[in-house]
Amino acid sequence: AGKFMPRLIKIEEDEKKLEGGFNPEAYQKVITELENLIGLKSVKKEVNNLISFTRLQIDRKNMGLKSESISNHLVFLGSPGTGKTEVARLIGKVLNSLGILKKGHFVETDRTQLVGEHIGETGPKTLAVCNKALGGVLFIDEAYSLKVEGISSDFGDEAIAALLKFMEDNRDNIVVIVAGYHNEMQKFLDSNTGLRSRFNTTINFEDYDSDELFKILQKMASSRDYQICPNSIEDVKKIIGSISVNK
Repeated sequence: AGKFMPRLIKIEEDEKKLEGGFNPEAYQKVITELENLIGLKSVKKEVNNLISFTRLQIDRKNMGLKSESISNHLVFLGSPGTGKTEVARLIGKVLNSLGILKKGHFVETDRTQLVGEHIGETGPKTLAVCNKALGGVLFIDEAYSLKVEGISSDFGDEAIAALLKFMEDNRDNIVVIVAGYHNEMQKFLDSNTGLRSRFNTTINFEDYDSDELFKILQKMASSRDYQICPNSIEDVKKIIGSISVNK
């Protein structure tokens, strides 16, 4: 990860003169948080590309030039525990620091909070969650659970339709990130033509290797004022390696 860090955008103090919504201090803080995440080299690269494109469009608009539409709705593909939620939080923070999102807060949801059990429940439930996330990031993990095949009484399609309409009506002030396993997410995106057109940026989260998992364990232990006994380090690494291979 160290070799990648210089590629992340650095903002100089004189750039405070740029667009009024830009907060350089908050920007630098969140970029540092991103840099300090263990592993995720390809993810950091993709997020940096997203930031670069967004900044470019902001600068072009400020100079009176034509700018492309910014769509920050994303698909995160990967196994549980690969950093998807944490990166989603950071995206909200960085887009807020750039003046794209008014709040930059993070709202995580799932099928139970979006889909009702009876006629007339789903629309209001989905709208309530979307309104809660307005100005920030709405993160839907295992998004494919919204679409249940073979059940005519399921209201998942209604939730998806309400979500897509909200995204269109509030395109400049909400970021929706859907996440889950690769194959299941592809089927989900193919289930509605509106999904593919809204979510046109995909970031793949690879599983951590054994060394990265050990570093994460060390970081978690340190944050709780624990320390791995030096004599136990090799045994811990072997255990992590065994879990990593057999997961």
